[in-house]
Amino acid sequence: MSQEYFNKKASFLARLGSGSASRSIEGDLIVWGKHNAIEGSSDLFGIKYPDEVHDNFKNYNDTILLVDKGEKQVSSSVGHNLMHNHPFAKTRFKQAEENITKLKAILKSGDLEAFIALIESEALTLHAMMMTSMPYFILMKPNTLEIINKIWSFRKETGLHISFTLDAGANVHVLYPENETEEIYNFIKTELVAYCQNGHYICDQIGFGAQKL
Repeated sequence: MSQEYFNKKASFLARLGSGSASRSIEGDLIVWGKHNAIEGSSDLFGIKYPDEVHDNFKNYNDTILLVDKGEKQVSSSVGHNLMHNHPFAKTRFKQAEENITKLKAILKSGDLEAFIALIESEALTLHAMMMTSMPYFILMKPNTLEIINKIWSFRKETGLHISFTLDAGANVHVLYPENETEEIYNFIKTELVAYCQNGHYICDQIGFGAQKL
């Protein structure tokens, strides 16, 4: 089989266990989910993002602050199922589609301020949906909110392009461009790590996927 077919098949199989895994077969930027504005995109597997990406987004860093290392309160599968009868689901799905279109333009232009506004809004919207589902869940912890507020204050004071995103849990992903690493990483170590469970955090960056053995 061709390398392209192998990657699609591997992504398809990985998706059966984890949506995130379906995006980890290749790199650097992968799209999973059908969208009319992205050629070749599919709900069945991830593909390499086919359009232009500005240099601002070529070397982005992600420091994951482990606020709570325990098992997630709500599994991804349960969380997804809560959306079926959610009163705001239809509007939320429309918003997500529109945000992908906006993100495509942002990735091309390199607009960091627009990128920050979009990803933070997406993160908070995810948690808002969980808080307004039935049954309802609050997945953030007090330290999650402390970290978010400190990030906002630091960004306002310094003008640096630090931002956050969240998964379906309490941990915070701190995102920032590589050329601002020194000052932001120092802020993370001195101000944010204190809110992590046992002071634990993970430094990550853009990768290039798995390798065929």
